[in-house]
Amino acid sequence: MGKRRYHKKKVKIKLYRINGQIKAPKVKLIDHQKNLIGIIDTTQALKMAYEQELDLVEVSPKENPPVAKILKYSKFKYSLEKKKQKSKTKKTETKGIRLNLNMAAHDVSTRAKQAEKFIKRGSKLQVEMILKGREMAHVSRAFEQIKNFINKLLDIVETVQHPSKKGRRIIAILQPKKIS
Repeated sequence: MGKRRYHKKKVKIKLYRINGQIKAPKVKLIDHQKNLIGIIDTTQALKMAYEQELDLVEVSPKENPPVAKILKYSKFKYSLEKKKQKSKTKKTETKGIRLNLNMAAHDVSTRAKQAEKFIKRGSKLQVEMILKGREMAHVSRAFEQIKNFINKLLDIVETVQHPSKKGRRIIAILQPKKIS
């Protein structure tokens, strides 16, 4: 068997035709002040752009006739890149803290400090307790322990999902408090 090769997805950058690259005989022209001039010959539109020392950019090639704007191409390209960067939202990471039913108080406080670090970084937090064997008989004690753990962090977190039992697991999800 050969090795699998994983390739990074190539980001498609939308290329705009500018000035002499526009092949359409007529264009719907919008000037640099965003006023619709109308449908005119491409050569005339190019002449108008050169007179104003700007570029003619085809912004919507699929329309009939294509829409072209008179603008500074470098500024237009820069603003598109800025918009692309803004659209990339930060994904919130979910960190996990696992508690145990028979955990010592010192260990719980260590986990609370660790959870505090995660919350201060802006991550969500999943508090989990897995009940093993005879621990299933002490579900109420497990809920109590998770609630006590959440109370230690109450000043910096808000509860997204209150402690709930799913099979042998008790899970609660917390997130940083929103400052308003």
